[in-house]
Amino acid sequence: MKPARLSKLLYIQVLIGLVLGIAVGHYWPEFGAALKPLGDGFVKLVKMMIAPIVFCTIVSGITSLGEYREIGKTLLKAMGLFYALTILALLTGLASVFLMQPGAGMHIDPKLLDGTVAAKFAGQVPPRGFVEFVLHIIPASFFGAFSEGEVLPVLLLAVLCGFGLTRIGRAGQTMLAGIDSFAHMLFAAFGFIMRLAPLGAFGAMAFTVGRYGIKSIGSLGLLISTFYIACIFFVAVVLGVLARLHGFKLWQLMRYIREELLVVLGTSSSEPVLPRLLIKLERLGCRKGVVGLVLPTGYSFNLDGTAIYLTLASMFIAQACDIHLSWGQIAAMLGLMLLTSKGAAGVTGSGFVALVATLTVMPDLPVAGVALIVGIDRFMSEARALTSTVSNAVACIVVSIWEKACDREMLQRELTQGYVESEEPPENERLPTPGPRRTEHCFSPQSSRATK
Repeated sequence: MKPARLSKLLYIQVLIGLVLGIAVGHYWPEFGAALKPLGDGFVKLVKMMIAPIVFCTIVSGITSLGEYREIGKTLLKAMGLFYALTILALLTGLASVFLMQPGAGMHIDPKLLDGTVAAKFAGQVPPRGFVEFVLHIIPASFFGAFSEGEVLPVLLLAVLCGFGLTRIGRAGQTMLAGIDSFAHMLFAAFGFIMRLAPLGAFGAMAFTVGRYGIKSIGSLGLLISTFYIACIFFVAVVLGVLARLHGFKLWQLMRYIREELLVVLGTSSSEPVLPRLLIKLERLGCRKGVVGLVLPTGYSFNLDGTAIYLTLASMFIAQACDIHLSWGQIAAMLGLMLLTSKGAAGVTGSGFVALVATLTVMPDLPVAGVALIVGIDRFMSEARALTSTVSNAVACIVVSIWEKACDREMLQRELTQGYVESEEPPENERLPTPGPRRTEHCFSPQSSRATK
């Protein structure tokens, strides 16, 4: 491929932005730290689009699926897979910290730790009980679900509206057509925003390196290395085996979504790539209705990177402070993390916030211990987001296969050929195209009604 054409590819542009960001942050740290608004601005632009895109996608998906039982069965299978993966992620983090002992020998007195760090995040602690968690999902008003910027309230609202439109039949045709047109407009606008991804990645990486410095990694390098090894093991072994058992190769899927993974790496957030993943998973042959239900739900209930981080960070604090936990205490902590890892979804810095929430409830570990890792948390947030993104993509394909809602031939063909970014403007690329390759899995209100 010619260099001029290669430079037009999004993942190449993002990669260049990451390299330049590291260089600027390292050689001009003050200037690099001042570039934080570039990364924050890009993430805010994308988050602005997520709520309406998720709403339109789920409503369209539910009306295409039609049967209540089919929708409930799909969500039940997805939740079962999410919790199974979360448990494996928690155990992976636990095993890694026991094997590598990153906090052993530090002998830190908990009384000398700075408690103001934990207090800073106390106001962001997510709901602690199941009832409080469920009530938190219910928005204060219809439009409040969109203004709060969280996925779960929008998901609830979209499911209710989808069921309502399915119930009223032809009377909802006009509304369905309007939602479909609105979704096309949103994806077109999102195409413009994604052109800023290299700039956002540049600013975010320059800030991280400029603010914390590459040398800061060395002081707690063993903890960072342990976490990255645990994430790599989970992705390569757990997700790799899951993919292999269902007839596709993980490395091919990661190559297919390489642009999205680089954006996640640069911004330390999985949210900016949600709209593009919805489209790419549909292109892989997964039915739009299943993708629209499973992927947004996974963004709230399948945070495997955060799950690994929680067990590893908690046990690191215990090792550093010479606190011995019994197996009963560890089991109770794992059960608590099954809730806190999900309850922090949609909160900025969700991994660190979930850690504070866990230690606040656990009387055996000092919540002030988070001061030990606050300086390097940013360097671990990339791995958290990448792990969760890959896990959600794999889970969505697996659930689609379980539901017989995946064209296996298309899946293999797309993964083998690899995704090739079109030279057309990104917004045009996101509009449905006619032809047998897309019509089977692209549901519009008119086509879904005609087939019933």
